[in-house]
Amino acid sequence: MTGSLPDDVADVLDLALNPDEPVHVALLRQVPHLKVQSRCKCGCGTAYFELDTDEVEPAATGPGTVVAADVQLFTETGDCPGEVLVFAQGGYLSWLEVCSWSDDVEVNLAEARRWLQPPS
Repeated sequence: MTGSLPDDVADVLDLALNPDEPVHVALLRQVPHLKVQSRCKCGCGTAYFELDTDEVEPAATGPGTVVAADVQLFTETGDCPGEVLVFAQGGYLSWLEVCSWSDDVEVNLAEARRWLQPPS
C-alpha cells in the first residue's frame, strides 16, 4: 500500500478502512503520506502517525478527535479478544490502536492483521 509505513500498519489500515464509505476513502488517500511517529512499547502494535497536512485533503470527520474505524477481532474459534481503532483528528489520520479484552489470547497488530484477513 505504501513504502513509508511498516507493512503491518499499512495492511491493518487497508483492512480496517472500508472503501465503500466516503470518509474512509478520504482517509485511505492519506495513507501514502503517513509516517509512523512512534509505537507503543508494550508490543501491541499501536502506532501514532505523522502526516504533512499540506499534502492531503482532510476527511469529513469533524474538527475534533473521532474514532474513524472500529473493527472487532475474531479468532478462528469465534472468540472476540479485542479490536482495532483508527483515530482521526480534524479529518486527518492520527493513530491506530490495538485493544485487548482478553487475558488468555495475545492481541497485537500481527494477530489483528491475520484475523482481519478475509477467509481464503
